[in-house]
Amino acid sequence: MSDAVVLLSSGLDSVVALKMALDEFDDILCLTFDYGQRARERETECSEKIASSYDLAHEVIELSWLKNFWGALTDGSPLPEMNKDRLNDASLTCETAKTVWVPARNLVFIAIAASFAENRNYDVIVTGFNREEALTFPDNSPEFIESFNELLKHATLSHPRVYAPLGNLDKVEIVRRGMAIGAPFELSWSCYNAETLPCGVCESCVRRKRAFDLAGFTDPTKVL
Repeated sequence: MSDAVVLLSSGLDSVVALKMALDEFDDILCLTFDYGQRARERETECSEKIASSYDLAHEVIELSWLKNFWGALTDGSPLPEMNKDRLNDASLTCETAKTVWVPARNLVFIAIAASFAENRNYDVIVTGFNREEALTFPDNSPEFIESFNELLKHATLSHPRVYAPLGNLDKVEIVRRGMAIGAPFELSWSCYNAETLPCGVCESCVRRKRAFDLAGFTDPTKVL
């Protein structure tokens, strides 16, 4: 057994990755990032509840400079609305991914996690990267992870490694895995917005709803 830093956004993927990490690692530090994103208050609130429920160390990292970058998650521009049928249009989802892209976000997140890992003697950096999001976000891909792990051999002395336990799964499979292991979906937040209830029409909400529907489970959060 070893120790891990877990990137916890409170979304569908990160809560399942966290629950899997709990069964695999001795000690866990959760990191949540506030980079000026629309849902930062809800993501931080939910992440704190999740970490607290497992009595885990949790730190919120503020990256205020990222909120000045372009991208609908940070600059206030309109978010594209989606429905489950449009999710099957690969050319469309590639374009919508560009809308919510935050420049070098995962690169920055993992670099910071690597600093924590080396400083506090953690061996692994756990992410919720998965096969479905890797189709439209290159910084979720196996190639990105492989390249970053090679970089960490030169950028750190202790050589922590990035680990994506969901890397071969799509959202439906992630829901099934999460339900099987008791992931805290009831405390999670996937919506790009930060209203009282999930909006139900942003791409993240629609992907989540489709995943639960196809997996044959009722989402334990509020009905979208």
